[in-house]
Amino acid sequence: MAFVVAQEVPTSSSMAVPHGPAGVGEARHRMREQLNRSGVPETVVDDAVLILSELLSNACRHGRPLGNGDAGDGDVRAAWRVDKAGRLTVEVTDGGGPTRPVPATPSVTARGGRGLNIITALAQEWGVRDSAAGEVTVWVIVTEGHRREDFATRVGGPAFDFADAFDDLD
Repeated sequence: MAFVVAQEVPTSSSMAVPHGPAGVGEARHRMREQLNRSGVPETVVDDAVLILSELLSNACRHGRPLGNGDAGDGDVRAAWRVDKAGRLTVEVTDGGGPTRPVPATPSVTARGGRGLNIITALAQEWGVRDSAAGEVTVWVIVTEGHRREDFATRVGGPAFDFADAFDDLD
């Protein structure tokens, strides 16, 4: 006789993530594992993990840690939840920074500045919420089938044909 043990899978989670690159991988792994166990569609999980990574990177680059981590150490908070309609909300909260989170228009050769453009392409909706304590939360709603078809065009630059770079060498 076999026994089946039902395991309740959380539809929401919150975790402290070290302010810096060290905890980003752990947060992505935990999110993927929990959302997969919750039955969230794989495409939504993939988009959510990328979004979480972008939000955490932005929080560490542009925001301060929560609490009194003025020296650069401390934590930011990552959270996600699935509502009854199946919409996934991803949030990252930091201690605020000198600028507001807004999409940039980086040059084609820029090494960064595309994170919020990626989020805009993947999200149904996103925004920024401020607390009275100075904390800043960037929230993103991800749903199945919402990814824009022009995703690569929206976050990349114009196409570059590598062979064209060698035309003048003949």
